[in-house]
Amino acid sequence: MLRKALWLRISWGMRYLLILLSLIALPLHAQTVPTSAVQMQLSFAPLVKEATPAVVNIYARQIVQSSRTPLQADPFFERFFQSPDAGRPRVQNSLGSGVILSEDGVVVSNYHVVGMATDIRIVLADRREFSARVMLSDAESDLAILKIDDVADLPFLTLRNSDDVEVGELALAIGNPFGVGQTVSSGIVSGLARSGGMNGGGQGYFIQTDAPINPGNSGGALIDMQGELIGINTSILTSSGGSNGIGFAIPANLVTAFVDQARDGATRFARPWAGLSGQAVDADMAAPLGLDRPGGIILSGLHPVSPFLAAGFRVGDVIIAVDGQDVHSPAEMIYRMSVAGLGKEAVITRLREGVQSDVLVSLIEAPEEPPRDEVVLSDRELLPGLKLARINPAVLSELNLSLEVGGVAVMDVGAFGLRVGLRRGDVILAVNGQNVRTPAQVRAAFKGKRSAELFVQRGGQRLSLRFRI
Repeated sequence: MLRKALWLRISWGMRYLLILLSLIALPLHAQTVPTSAVQMQLSFAPLVKEATPAVVNIYARQIVQSSRTPLQADPFFERFFQSPDAGRPRVQNSLGSGVILSEDGVVVSNYHVVGMATDIRIVLADRREFSARVMLSDAESDLAILKIDDVADLPFLTLRNSDDVEVGELALAIGNPFGVGQTVSSGIVSGLARSGGMNGGGQGYFIQTDAPINPGNSGGALIDMQGELIGINTSILTSSGGSNGIGFAIPANLVTAFVDQARDGATRFARPWAGLSGQAVDADMAAPLGLDRPGGIILSGLHPVSPFLAAGFRVGDVIIAVDGQDVHSPAEMIYRMSVAGLGKEAVITRLREGVQSDVLVSLIEAPEEPPRDEVVLSDRELLPGLKLARINPAVLSELNLSLEVGGVAVMDVGAFGLRVGLRRGDVILAVNGQNVRTPAQVRAAFKGKRSAELFVQRGGQRLSLRFRI
C-alpha cells in the first residue's frame, strides 16, 4: 500500500511539473492558439480573445400589423371582434448575434433575426454601437448580409473552406444567448451534410455541433481552433427548449456565396435551378444501379427547360457528385450548386447503366418564361386580395411545386382566400368545372359571381372548395 501511494504521489507530481513547464515556455502575454494537449487543458482564452471582437450583438425591430382572424375580416362578424388595438401596427423586437466579415462593415446574421427588420442596431464587443442595413436576405437559407456604412478597420473573422471541416474537430460557438451578453461555449463538429428544415426556418445543408446554442446565439460564429469561421449558428433541435440538443450551423462556403452576391448589388439570393426531381439512392436501389453502396440521387423527372436535360441527362440517371463532392440528397446537390455560383458550369458525375462520366452543366436561375402575369383581385371581385400567377420555372422554384403541375398558382391568399380554405402554394386547376391556366382565366370565371367551386391541387392532394360570399 505504501508503494502504491508513493507511485500515485509521483504520478501527480509529474503532471503538475508538465503543466508548470508549459507555462514557463509561453511568454506572459502570448496570444497563441493552444497547440498541445497540455495547453488545451489550460485555456481557450487566447483564441477567444482573438475571435470575439468580430462577433456582435444585434438588436432588431420591425413594425408589424396586428393579426386578424378570417372572422375579423368578415363584414358580418367583425363587429363582434372590435377592440381598440384591432388592426393597429405594433413593434416586434428580436435579439441575435452576427459576425463581421470585413473591415469595411459587412456582417452576416440569420434571416429570422434581421430579415424583415426596419431598425437594426449592432453592438460590438467593445460596446460601440452602429446602425446597419440589410444588403441581401433569404428566408430559405436563413441568412442575411448586413452593412455598417462609413466605418473602417473593424475586426473581422476569416471564412474557412467549410468543405475541409471534419467530424471530430474542436469548435467554439460565440454569441449572445438569452441577451445575457457575449458568451462562448465549446464542443466538437458532430456531423456534416445534415439536410432538411431546422427550427430557424432554413432549408438545406448544415454542420452539426454539440456546442450549446441557445436563443440569441442565432447568427453567431462557429469557429475552429485557428480562429476561422466554419459556420453561422442557426438553430438547435431540442425536445426541451434548452441547449441540450443538436446544434446546426450554416457552412461558411454558402456564406461566401451570399457575400459575393451582396457585393454585386443583389438584394435577394439567386440560387441555381436544377429543374429536376429525384430521390436519394437507398440500399435496395444501390446494387441494381451498379453501386457498391447507397449514395447519389436517381432522377425521376426533368423539366423541358432544365439545364440538366440540355446537358444530356435523362430519367433513370444517377447524380453521384457535384464538382467532385459526393451528394446524397437533392438538398445537398442544390447546396453544392449554390456554392459553385450562378453563371458558371458545374462538373456533375453521372452514373448511367453502370458507367460513370463527368458532364458539364450550366448553372442558371429559374427562367421567368412564360411570364407569370401576376394579378391581385380587387375589392369588387369575388376574393379580394387574392394574388395569382401563371406557373413557370421561377414560380415552381419559389413555391417548391412539383415539375409536372399545371394551373394557376396562389401567391397570396388575402383575407377572403384564407376564409374559404386557400393557402399560399395551392394550384387552382379549375373554376366551376372550367380548366384554367392563367390568372386572367380565373378572373374571368369569377366575374359577376357570388359563389364558386374551385378544384385545387395541394401537394399530392386534390381538393374541391365550394364557397359563397
